[in-house]
Amino acid sequence: MAYYYLAIAILSEVLGTSMLKASNGFTKAIPSVICLFGYSISFYFLSLVLKVIPMGLSYAIWSGFGIVLISIVGLVFYRQQLDYPALLGIFLILSGVVVIHLYSESIKL
Repeated sequence: MAYYYLAIAILSEVLGTSMLKASNGFTKAIPSVICLFGYSISFYFLSLVLKVIPMGLSYAIWSGFGIVLISIVGLVFYRQQLDYPALLGIFLILSGVVVIHLYSESIKL
């Protein structure tokens, strides 16, 4: 169940961050409300995850996948281009999350 909650936390954080960009500095009401809603849901579910998965590992997975997904959102919806060093960095972040998930004894549920 913790991984399900973590997925909700990640996706709602990506929604919140996407709407943060769309809110134009909180000057647009609907994206601003969605942004705050997304972050609230994200932090709530992350708090549930922290009851089961250690904080450092939870945050590494949450932020790592969040970075990858928000980069994809920026590319697709906001036409933000990523150069090769940015893509390499994102790949290394994702690789680190995979290594943690596959090999860390701290994360076994």
